[in-house]
Amino acid sequence: MEIFYFVVFGGLAAIVAGLELSKSNKDRINTSSAFNSFKNNYLLVYSLMMAGDWLQGPYVYYLYSTYGFGKGEIGQLFIAGFGSSMLFGTIVGSLADKQGRKRASITYCITYILSCITKHSPQYKVLMVGRVLGGIATSLLFSAFESWLVAEHNKRAFEQQWLSVTFSKAIFLGNGLVAIIAGLFGNYLVDSLALGPVAPFDAAACFLAIGMAVIISTWSENYGDPSENKDLITQFKNAASAIASDEKIALLGAIQSLFEGSMYTFVFLWTPALSPNEEDIPHGFIFATFMLASMLGSSIASRLLAHSSPKVESYMQIVFVISSAALMLPVVTSFLVAPSGVKGGSISFSGCIQLMGFCTFEACVGIFWPSIMKMRSQYIPEEARSTIMNFFRIPLNIFVCLVLYNVDAFPMTVMFGMCSVFLFIASMLQRRLMNVAEIHKSRSQEWSADKEMTSEADPLNP
Repeated sequence: MEIFYFVVFGGLAAIVAGLELSKSNKDRINTSSAFNSFKNNYLLVYSLMMAGDWLQGPYVYYLYSTYGFGKGEIGQLFIAGFGSSMLFGTIVGSLADKQGRKRASITYCITYILSCITKHSPQYKVLMVGRVLGGIATSLLFSAFESWLVAEHNKRAFEQQWLSVTFSKAIFLGNGLVAIIAGLFGNYLVDSLALGPVAPFDAAACFLAIGMAVIISTWSENYGDPSENKDLITQFKNAASAIASDEKIALLGAIQSLFEGSMYTFVFLWTPALSPNEEDIPHGFIFATFMLASMLGSSIASRLLAHSSPKVESYMQIVFVISSAALMLPVVTSFLVAPSGVKGGSISFSGCIQLMGFCTFEACVGIFWPSIMKMRSQYIPEEARSTIMNFFRIPLNIFVCLVLYNVDAFPMTVMFGMCSVFLFIASMLQRRLMNVAEIHKSRSQEWSADKEMTSEADPLNP
């Protein structure tokens, strides 16, 4: 393997280690022992859930190809997964508010385990069922657990700022360290032990089962709106009404969809972008490097969230602009660097530049997750949290399905350019969200002051 990959990986590892070790008391939030116990329990569960997810990711396409399916058939399977997440996942995820977030988290484990079991069959219909189950599970993963955490955090009367500690640690571990270990463990099962491409799915099922056992034995149930007289349609109407009546929620949903849509598109495009002429690149090592960059981002986010200034609404504008510039690099290099006509070989100079840009984008992803979680905890009403969060994923899943369906219809530079534009729009919407939030805050303060003055002027008025 070329020394370039080791230099990038080693450089990122050194920066992450330096940031973590150099944290002072100003960069840390003092918390209670009761909160630390609660946080560690959630981090254990979240890490096990993410291990079950990360183990599968690198081997889904490979497994389907070993069963003899072509690119078109595999594309249909992926579309089924995102379509399922949009349709069935929205319904199942919304039930978490009424039926309970703990139940929804257990449902995630069961659904994903069943999806893993289907990978043992080479039958296309069985694999399609597995993708549908996987799509439902994905919606639950990105709504039920966070909803349970926020509700339980508030129920136990912990300080609101402490939520950011859990969010940043969850991303640092679950989306960083666990992803790297899962990738290496999956590689060990498939290559070193020669257990075949289905082995990571069996391992994922084991981790999910362990996590489910921890949830059942240690988590208490909490709800959004458990009232019996509200059916699913009413829940949807209330969630849609909340989004339509509160500009902050609508802006937050648009920002999330634009960023995540670009992120998932990047997942499909980074491999052909780095090896346009079938260059020999170490996919697993590059994936681990991306995850290390994400850990760097979450480490930066934990420092930012530990301080009252700058506010999350402010610094995220810069993050979106940087991520937009990072995904514009493939477009820029296509004009400035002459393409190589040689097939195979090692990564090109253009590929090296793009890899640096992609690592920058992954660092932005690491900042994005805990920051968007923080904003969701502030702006989304508790009674419909899971429902609204799943509503946010509808445009995201539509966008990803369209990209998958038309991935061969547009040049790669057009796709990256489109993502860059979306991210720049997200930065402008983020600025609008900051302004709206400040106006809302100032009006609330004025209303409180007026109410106080009225009470002082007429103390007998209740």
